[in-house]
Amino acid sequence: MDDKTVVVRDLVKDFPGVRAIDHLSFDVAPGEIFGIVGPDGAGKTTTMRILAGVLAPDAGTASVARRDVVADPEGVKHLISYMPQRFGLYEDLTVDENIRFYADLFGVRRKDREARAAELLKACGMSEFRARQAGKLSGGMKQKLGLVCALIHTPRVLLLDEPTNGVDPVSRREFWAMLYSLVGQGVTVVNSTAYLDEAERCHRVALLHQGCLLFCDSPARLKSRLQGSVVSIVSSEARRVRDELAAAEGVSSLVLVGDAVHLFVDDADRRIASLSARLKSSQIPFDEIIRVTPTIEDLFVEAVRKDGTRVAA
Repeated sequence: MDDKTVVVRDLVKDFPGVRAIDHLSFDVAPGEIFGIVGPDGAGKTTTMRILAGVLAPDAGTASVARRDVVADPEGVKHLISYMPQRFGLYEDLTVDENIRFYADLFGVRRKDREARAAELLKACGMSEFRARQAGKLSGGMKQKLGLVCALIHTPRVLLLDEPTNGVDPVSRREFWAMLYSLVGQGVTVVNSTAYLDEAERCHRVALLHQGCLLFCDSPARLKSRLQGSVVSIVSSEARRVRDELAAAEGVSSLVLVGDAVHLFVDDADRRIASLSARLKSSQIPFDEIIRVTPTIEDLFVEAVRKDGTRVAA
């Protein structure tokens, strides 16, 4: 495993009344965007805190940048940058002042800090906001400033805990563009998210559910695991569609996706006609019913169903 930037083996972490991580194992390759993906309560934040050396596991091992974060949590901290869900920006300080504060914390020389800050601010489109107080930035801009502060010392590994949570779609896209540029500079990124669609943007993902690893692979390979097919029904009354078809013949699971319902079925070509007829009979309007390429969200829903829990979000 010497060629791996992150190595996690059999991690366990318990809190009173709950097992947050249940024998979790995965690897992350150098220069990879690796996603730790799952809903609230999946164990994402606990995993990230262990990798950052701020929380000790009850069992198992973890190394980051070839440093054992369990045995030597302080030794890894100058090699990484950890951006938690609530990154500690000082809202009464300006953009420049926040960057200067974090540069001083990491011992970055003034000359290096100025050049690095200018480069990062330009990359995220914030050069003209250097004198603005952080408290007056939008949510998306605050996250980008947090990323700048986290990168000011040029870490080898970037740990991001749900960085786009609550951020608007445009800012999310810009944030991901920055992550891709970082990978081009040799940074390894471990990113946790509850947005299952963001898994599609990662090189590989670990899908977690209630502290357990469901799958770990590239998005394309994960989706190829689905043995049935997915039917998408777009409707102005998507919840009625979901409720009507939840128990329909051939449907094993379903999930709301915006104004559509994705149904996991045994045979799309065979089921589309009967599903359409059932909706028409129940006078439930819909715009289209088609077979679609499965998403990571479809895989997650089906995997959880097979694990004993039916999901219909």
